[in-house]
Amino acid sequence: MARFKYSGRDKRGKKAGTINAGSRREAMTKLKEDGIRVIEMTEIPETMMTKDLSFGNPVKLQDFVIYLRQFATLLQAGVTIVDATAILAVQTESKGLKKALLDTEQELREGKPFSEAVSKHKKIFNTMFVNMVKAGEVSGNMDGTLESLAEHFEKQHYTKQKITSALMYPAVIGIIAIAVVIFLLVAIVPTFVAMFSDLGAELPGITKFVLSASEFMQSFWWLIALLILAFVSVITYMKKNKKTKYFVDYSLLKMPIFGNMLQKAALARMMRTLSSLFSSSVPILQSMAIVEKVVENEVIAKVIRESRDSLEKGRSMTEPMNNHWAFPPLVTQMISIGEGTGALDAMLSKIAEFYEKEVETGTDRLKSLIEPIMIVVLASLVGVIVMSIMVPMFSMFEQM
Repeated sequence: MARFKYSGRDKRGKKAGTINAGSRREAMTKLKEDGIRVIEMTEIPETMMTKDLSFGNPVKLQDFVIYLRQFATLLQAGVTIVDATAILAVQTESKGLKKALLDTEQELREGKPFSEAVSKHKKIFNTMFVNMVKAGEVSGNMDGTLESLAEHFEKQHYTKQKITSALMYPAVIGIIAIAVVIFLLVAIVPTFVAMFSDLGAELPGITKFVLSASEFMQSFWWLIALLILAFVSVITYMKKNKKTKYFVDYSLLKMPIFGNMLQKAALARMMRTLSSLFSSSVPILQSMAIVEKVVENEVIAKVIRESRDSLEKGRSMTEPMNNHWAFPPLVTQMISIGEGTGALDAMLSKIAEFYEKEVETGTDRLKSLIEPIMIVVLASLVGVIVMSIMVPMFSMFEQM
């Protein structure tokens, strides 16, 4: 989508401004429809100042689900894909989605298929979406495909929210605990140093430790900040690098308490995506290749890759899963039954539903357990610092 600067005339006189359009001709048409006779028009070059910057997916999952539901409803009402795209481009509140839909509308008016038009916006419309839409175009069941996609992303969003809320609570309490400890060590403890020096008595070990920690924090706070920054940078790099990401994902899945929940969430995502693709008539090998890219976990992705290779050789897709710790027997047995009965898509959906419920129950239970533990940890940290100050003061009062 380009940006054009124009000057012209309307019924009130001279008029100037800017307009977004797919081409110069489209911009001229839009202005003519608004009653503006263009005198001069120039395209504004895209710079870092004018370019829309986005990190990760520029569209919230919730906004994307709403878009899919509305799109399916419009198609069921007999609205053409081009007109439905134009309507939703105006209606959506998401800037990233609006820009993508305006570009898609222009591509559709030029005669390109919807699947080809949206494939140019990979950050918004992923490989799974494009392939399911392509299958919907071939079968002539686009509205049904969009409904399936909406349901898929809705369940994915719900599971992701559950995981995020479960992990967010201990993270927030942990940050608060660290902030309180730093404040006490930097602002409160130093005020008692002179008093303890005048006391002249032997200080308890706990007091010496806290005073040393306070002194270190005041002198080397920059070193602690650098270590935290370095740790975050290393983790970010490792997650972006495919070789090291496997190690990060492996460590997360093996993590006590949270690892089991993350494993179930990854399996639910895998089974839900595979079921959606397979039920939309996307070939199983192609479906496996797509799931490998969207599963967002290198440990699971490696097993999927091995399962695809097993299928290509004419064997069962469960062979690599049987020998891997990340796939419980329940998963492999249900998939084997699905392969044998010819109802693999239904069986995959049942597995996804089972693990989605497991994640929901697990996160609720985890939050109820973590809350008192984190409160006790925070109280213990503060209590140790307060005790280290109070014990010498009690000794001083006894000597008076």
